[in-house]
Amino acid sequence: MQILLILIVIIGGMGLSVEAGLLGPLGAQVGELWATLSIFGVGAALTFLLMLFFSPRNSPSFFSQPPLLLVGGILGPIYVVTLTVVTPVIGIALTMIGILAGQVLQSLLIDHYGWFATQQRKIDGRRVIALVFMIVALIFMAQG
Repeated sequence: MQILLILIVIIGGMGLSVEAGLLGPLGAQVGELWATLSIFGVGAALTFLLMLFFSPRNSPSFFSQPPLLLVGGILGPIYVVTLTVVTPVIGIALTMIGILAGQVLQSLLIDHYGWFATQQRKIDGRRVIALVFMIVALIFMAQG
């Protein structure tokens, strides 16, 4: 089961690279913020349709959730604007490895301290080595 979930995550990551590739030209045509809005507009419409047909009808109210849980709504556009502005300049591969290195670093901290009510997973040598390899890859790609 875990292998299947890892494959799904890899496919999702591949989709983010495609999204980054599409955002650059779209941002050049309509402007970075309009490109971001269009991505979120299409995503919101698709999510609405999925909710309409697949979401449980008795789920708790969106508005009753702690505000911290809604911060992702702020972080998402920052991420997409970053992709839109940076990708055309440094390329998809360098953008993605940079974002991935940042995600892994922050994820290690979140896991280590158990922030956001996640299960605590201490940083160990293997995880640090994996992060170092990503940073080395980032340095190699930046020099290419």
